[in-house]
Amino acid sequence: MSAPLPADDPLAVWRAAWPRALAVWSRFTRLQDPRLCGTRAEASKEGLQGSFAMIRLVDQRVVIDLEEVSRLSLHDYALEILAHEIGHHVLSPATATDHARLLARIRRALPTLEAQAPMVANLYADLLINDRLQRQEGLRMADIYRRLAASDTEGGRSSVWMLYMGIYEQLWQLSAGSLGGPVDDDAMKGDAWLGARVVRNYAGDWLDGSTRFAALLLPYLVESTSDTRIEALMDTRHAGLGSQPSGLDRLDSDELAPVMHPALDPRVTGDAPPALGPPHEGQAATVSTAAEHAGDGAQAREPFEYGEILRAAGLQLTDHDIAVRYYRERALPHLIRFPVRPQPESMEPQPEGLEPWDLGDPFDTIDWMQTVMQSPRVIPGLTTVQRTYGLAPGREQGSEPVDLDLYVDSSGSMPNPQTHTSYLALAGAVIALSALRAGSRVQVTLWSGTQQEMHTEGFVRSEDAILRVLTGFFGGATAFPIHRLRGTYETRTPRDRAVHILHLSDDGITTMFANDERGNSGWHIAAHALSAARAGGTMALNLYSPLPDHVADKAATGWTADLLRARSEGWSIHVVRDMAQLLTFARDFSQRHYGRMGA
Repeated sequence: MSAPLPADDPLAVWRAAWPRALAVWSRFTRLQDPRLCGTRAEASKEGLQGSFAMIRLVDQRVVIDLEEVSRLSLHDYALEILAHEIGHHVLSPATATDHARLLARIRRALPTLEAQAPMVANLYADLLINDRLQRQEGLRMADIYRRLAASDTEGGRSSVWMLYMGIYEQLWQLSAGSLGGPVDDDAMKGDAWLGARVVRNYAGDWLDGSTRFAALLLPYLVESTSDTRIEALMDTRHAGLGSQPSGLDRLDSDELAPVMHPALDPRVTGDAPPALGPPHEGQAATVSTAAEHAGDGAQAREPFEYGEILRAAGLQLTDHDIAVRYYRERALPHLIRFPVRPQPESMEPQPEGLEPWDLGDPFDTIDWMQTVMQSPRVIPGLTTVQRTYGLAPGREQGSEPVDLDLYVDSSGSMPNPQTHTSYLALAGAVIALSALRAGSRVQVTLWSGTQQEMHTEGFVRSEDAILRVLTGFFGGATAFPIHRLRGTYETRTPRDRAVHILHLSDDGITTMFANDERGNSGWHIAAHALSAARAGGTMALNLYSPLPDHVADKAATGWTADLLRARSEGWSIHVVRDMAQLLTFARDFSQRHYGRMGA
């Protein structure tokens, strides 16, 4: 039998309950010890506000506000509360990624009320956990809700709270109204039965059942008011803070299925599948709309929806931070190694002679054989020697990565990558991150109108620095920053790494050939840059018509003539008729340069 818990010290009571709460789930469960906060101020510093308990998925931590526990008269339920919080780490949502996936599904089942998804997800996860703890472990979960009802001083009961308590009454076969559920409302009692059936029938695959539960709550959310008792239960509101959920840039295949009210689900009701047709009046059946085709063979979320899911999971990020995460995830499946350039020959070390080894030189450089041969008595700094090496041509070819100089158009004709998918940003991310994989350095310049440009601090190897530039936005006029191209290559020497210059734009790229602020010809600056870069230059342009095949087309005028001239001067020009084709270009661009190396 377990030793009795000490009653004189609240902290001791909760510390002693922790191992027992872990054992409720498994004696092999391993989590960090809980943060037991004696005051609300201490709990607030841990990120706990509005509730008496919370979980943090980023560090697998449970946080308890003992002052709030005492106010709600829950101090006798340390084992139950801790076991419940552990259930969030073990059962639902368990991980930051599954937490976000749960929220994504519930959002799709709450049209116009997506902001309520965190609350609905919290209530749903609590049902799954509490049903197991009450029925299988014999813990007093029902008593906690009785205490919460008794501690409420406002007296009002929202319809969501009544339905929620009705579901528990159905799950645990309690008399109607014993927890505060419906007594005389037959429709609500029927919905409570459906909710209990969802919890039981989808306990093993709770992600699938989440949309049924959300559809059940939807009409009650429309008419419901705030309820302090529900707020006290919100222990997963900030669960994802600081975490890195992954795989959210694309929709899971089952997310595209229609959202079904549990009354229409044969798995819940036990009836035969209903005939296809419109939902009956008063039923909260909704149908999910498929995301737009991503252009890469999968259904992808838009950046704004991706951001809303992360924020619902508790992450506190700016739109720019979210865009950086989004395009990194979208780019990952398409990354390949960036091309490397063969060098004439690699250099191998060649022993050349001996020199004295003195104190302060690395100890492991002493050539002990030669030292002892010179004198049997070893005197550091006097008789010790070390071997010197030179470099001799090797037999195998060496290789050196090609750096990337990327210029991305962000004028008014381009989408804002922080709200809608920008294939310029995505293509740039695929190529730039591939370059980093191969050991290359990348310089990115985002440009729009005059004095509207942002760039990395030269050629860098920081993913975040590169993606923050790629996901910026101006939306102004169109004026290529010629001074950036000029400044990058005016002092570059053959000893510097070779660079490939890449432009992602439309016909606005021809502003690169105008005169700069010093009166220099853009044509001369572009030609010098191409020569100094030594690894070629490419333009991937969204144009409404292809370029003529002939280099010298006397009928060409305007930007067509400029691009034909640029092609004749060594620029490789790739035309896309749709922005989504830039993703294909990004993959092919790297493959063309590196495919022969067997990547």
